[in-house]
Amino acid sequence: MGAGTEPEGWSMSDEEWERFLRESMAGTADAPREPSARARDVAKRLRAEPGRDAEGWRSYTPARPKRRRGWYVVGLLAALVLLAVALAPGRMVDLVTGDDSDSTPLASETARPTQAPPTGSAQRPTEKEPFRGSPAARWANGAAGITVPKARAVGWMSAAEVERALARSRDFLVSSGLDRGVLRGERPEKAMALINPHQKDVQVFLKTAFRAPSEKNDPLYLFSRFRPSRTQVVGDIVKTRGRLSYREGERGALQVTADVTFVYPTTHADAGGDGEIVRTVVRRELILSWDDPDKVITEPGTFSIVSHKYDMTNGGCGAPTGYFTPPYGTDRRADVADTEIDPYDRSAPIARDKTSGGECKKATRS
Repeated sequence: MGAGTEPEGWSMSDEEWERFLRESMAGTADAPREPSARARDVAKRLRAEPGRDAEGWRSYTPARPKRRRGWYVVGLLAALVLLAVALAPGRMVDLVTGDDSDSTPLASETARPTQAPPTGSAQRPTEKEPFRGSPAARWANGAAGITVPKARAVGWMSAAEVERALARSRDFLVSSGLDRGVLRGERPEKAMALINPHQKDVQVFLKTAFRAPSEKNDPLYLFSRFRPSRTQVVGDIVKTRGRLSYREGERGALQVTADVTFVYPTTHADAGGDGEIVRTVVRRELILSWDDPDKVITEPGTFSIVSHKYDMTNGGCGAPTGYFTPPYGTDRRADVADTEIDPYDRSAPIARDKTSGGECKKATRS
């Protein structure tokens, strides 16, 4: 390219030159325009307002989309429900069906109930929930289920002495029906120490019952025992429901009546945690006499047994062995019961004295 010459390709006709001049003077349609004085004044006032970011007069910030947090809440709740079902499926079924009767604790029994407890959910017990499906699920644990009334002066005893006698009467029920060693078949030494050693007929009964159990002399009338080589009590809890009452007896004695039902969840000793759960239900009625030592030969802190009755289901039939023998599996067919009873019905007293032996009874529910 020589000096004073136009570069190659740089050529414009007269018509194009005239259009270029017109557009330069009038401005193109899409060319940016200078804002008006009014627009600049408005933008200046907006920038001066407190808390407002300085934005350009043509700036635009789109609104942030709202986060849908509701879906996160729904997902969290669904996960919690699935976890609850996995950990306690039976409990969730109860909540869905409205059957929450197995979990509400009963108030203490202060008088004889007027009817049997209602039928609960028909769920089978497990090792973790051995009272599942039973009215006993709502009962108190151990000694807490035995109601002791307020003490007042009776006969030869002051109110304080009556209170001590009531406490020792409950101690006897605990030592005879709840002590872990006794449940494993040991001799109930603590319980027997509370019985008047000068009451000859009872002392003969005790010596004979443990040496040679029979229909007449069976330690189960007073004590709960299982043979550990055959039966294992499941868990550490025995459910109880009952009460003590008292009045003045013969020769001014304090006469205490005990009416208590014990529920023992058991399984076969060789089950290894996967065996059948059978609940042995035992109800005992005892009348104990705290005699005036000036009128009756006795020892301090001991009572005489006036009478004793008991009902038992799922504890085995046949010749007495001195131990409860809950039936498992095919053993159930071998237990031929004479009558059926509801072991949880405490609305009536035990029918008759069991000291002379009695019939085997089958539970309508356990």
